[in-house]
Amino acid sequence: MSLLTLHDISAFYGPSQALFDVDLSLDEGEVLALMGRNGMGKSTTIKVICRLLRHRGGTVTFDGQDIGPLPSYRAARLGLGLVPEGRRCFANLSVRENLIAAARPGDWDLAAVTALFPRLGERLGQGAATLSGGEQQMLAIGRALMTNPRLLILDEATEGLAPVVRHEIWAALARLKAEAGLSLIVVDKSLRELGQVADRAVILEKGRTVWEGAFQGLDAGVRDRYLGV
Repeated sequence: MSLLTLHDISAFYGPSQALFDVDLSLDEGEVLALMGRNGMGKSTTIKVICRLLRHRGGTVTFDGQDIGPLPSYRAARLGLGLVPEGRRCFANLSVRENLIAAARPGDWDLAAVTALFPRLGERLGQGAATLSGGEQQMLAIGRALMTNPRLLILDEATEGLAPVVRHEIWAALARLKAEAGLSLIVVDKSLRELGQVADRAVILEKGRTVWEGAFQGLDAGVRDRYLGV
């Protein structure tokens, strides 16, 4: 049974339709790359999964349960963790306070998160607003992990970061897959780095699912047609 299934999802912003019969599935322990050019529906799909946007057609199933009627906080309690685009750390709180703000019991605690991101352990008492962009992204990932999710969704988690920080974050995602067996949905533009962690890919174009398959099946023709500038 799939951990997550989206079937025939339609979604709107007011009168404007953003998603048209989107299909997507994810198995336990799998890493899915959600791909497409800018404005093609990736972030909208994530909002639907996390119940931040109501869909009008189709079904969203998580661990066998239809989560369509649920508010976002109840969906999160089922095990959906989100690292949103733009980080959105609590600027007026310390690193420690950010991490424990939404913590839930489980393997991911303060010790586990700071082992994954030692920089955070060195800055627990520091204000989140004083962190570098890369450190804030680590904090956003750590905060999501502290909810002990079954599925972690990362929306452009490495965008605009220095190469050395990007490397640290991709290494952390590889560890989450290999050591923790965590299910991941990753939105990112780097095919090379996605290829190191992703098992499958789903490509959206103009709010529709246009390609789905093993990540290694993303040949030059598919990349040029749906991902090229």
